[in-house]
Amino acid sequence: MTEPRAEAAMIADIERLVSCESPSDDLAAVARSAETVAETGAERLGAEAERIVIDGRTHVRWRFGRDPRVLLIGHHDTVWPIGSLERHPFEVRDGVLRGPGCFDMKAGLVMAFHALAALDDLDGVTLLVTGDEEPGSPSSRELIENEARRCAAALVLEAAGPGGALKTERKGVSRYEVLVRGRAAHAGLEPERGVNASVELARQVMAVAGLGDPALGTTVTPTRLEAGTTVNTVPGSARFDVDVRVWAAAEQHRVHTAMRSLRPELPGAGVEVRGGPNRPPLPATSSKDLFERARRLADDLGVGPLTSVAVGGASDGNFTAGVGTPTLDGLGAVGGGAHADDEHVLVAELTGRTRLLTALVAELLAEVGCPSERTGPRRPVLSDQLRGRSGWNHDRRD
Repeated sequence: MTEPRAEAAMIADIERLVSCESPSDDLAAVARSAETVAETGAERLGAEAERIVIDGRTHVRWRFGRDPRVLLIGHHDTVWPIGSLERHPFEVRDGVLRGPGCFDMKAGLVMAFHALAALDDLDGVTLLVTGDEEPGSPSSRELIENEARRCAAALVLEAAGPGGALKTERKGVSRYEVLVRGRAAHAGLEPERGVNASVELARQVMAVAGLGDPALGTTVTPTRLEAGTTVNTVPGSARFDVDVRVWAAAEQHRVHTAMRSLRPELPGAGVEVRGGPNRPPLPATSSKDLFERARRLADDLGVGPLTSVAVGGASDGNFTAGVGTPTLDGLGAVGGGAHADDEHVLVAELTGRTRLLTALVAELLAEVGCPSERTGPRRPVLSDQLRGRSGWNHDRRD
């Protein structure tokens, strides 16, 4: 398939996925999207997918061969509610593709399908597409970690960073809910009989906000809060949420210990802390070797130079790195506007980045080899199809 044809086929597949809306909190919509992902992937890869339903959420998996070595991972759920297509219809204009969820991260899924379809042998590849990444992967975390433990490398198809940078470091995330118990009373007649939960909340918010460490990049941010019932009642209860981001596991542990040590300051008040670490950090050490490999391949293919970036946002790559599997993130679409009205993908970058992904998977499969073949590293010679700017995408439907 020539590069223009490959680009057109990828755009058609992205439109198909984007047109099936999949907000994370709508389980029926996620199930419909999973079917669309499974059908699209089956057409490109020539193999049916497994549908895995956990707690009502539908995930999709392809396993090729008996010896998993390379894991590709993405998600098909989005932050966009049903009806978003009416306000933000799918379109391609002046080389820019738009539509809810195109950048984060349905274009990345299509890139995975086309990259793998270009390989003659998929033995050792696992492709996992989850349906609950946006809310923190509550049902898929164990599935992700188990798949990662079986593999020598994890490649994450989340969208690229600014300028197409690969994401080589991600902060770990912790989430907390702080519940404050006071005692309600009439604010005019006998306020002294109350225990003001709003005042206690304010003190706890300030204590929590002080746990951050800018020098280490640790942010501890009180976010949503609620307190009280009516304007003339001493609040009897209150609550607030806390978002924590850290570069290092030690910082995540320090903040967790401090959060769990919160105590009330007002006599008669109570404080309860729920939650904890959601995702471990993805450290630079986890991605270093894979990034250097990808950078060399990009230069070989003429799609470089590649850059890297450390980001505060988390992904399922945090989980794969957390179980010790070398992980490279941000291999998906180049564009911007994730979760925003200007979400978009740069069409011109689709095929080159997909060729890079094909080359990276091919090299990893060759170097890791099957257990009986692991006698030393081998650097395969890239085929003319991968090196050239045409014919790289073998469509298994043809």
